[in-house]
Amino acid sequence: MTATPLAFLDAPVLLACVDDHDPARRDRARAWAQACWTRRCGRTSVQVLNEFYAIARQRFPTAIAAGDARALVRRYQHWQPWQVDAATMETAWAIESRHGFGYWDALVIASAQQQRCELLVSPTWPHGQRVESVQIVNPFEAGPEMLDAVLEPLE
Repeated sequence: MTATPLAFLDAPVLLACVDDHDPARRDRARAWAQACWTRRCGRTSVQVLNEFYAIARQRFPTAIAAGDARALVRRYQHWQPWQVDAATMETAWAIESRHGFGYWDALVIASAQQQRCELLVSPTWPHGQRVESVQIVNPFEAGPEMLDAVLEPLE
């Protein structure tokens, strides 16, 4: 039996989980988060959690109280959020140079790589794109059943 691949959830996915303005999008994001909780394969980073908190409080100040947003961030602490270190910065710089990503995006990808995630769940980049060892999955184009799929080995 193949182990469930680790999945890094980006800030836009976490934000969609609390956005009641688009129920279909919210439900897709929640399905991914729930699948990651159930399979214990969810990962994120301190950078992503900071972005989630700041944007959630700015975008949804009446829908999500500061205490509730903090509680969600604390809950995601169970996913062992990656703390950016010097090696992660070096990896991000390399990704930025090789693939042309902006630094903050490269840092998200580097954090996923540092945690050995096979999937980066984010609508930010094209669905199916592979950036070195990480495959991008747009959660609004593909469901969490991808966690059950056997990924093609890298050459």
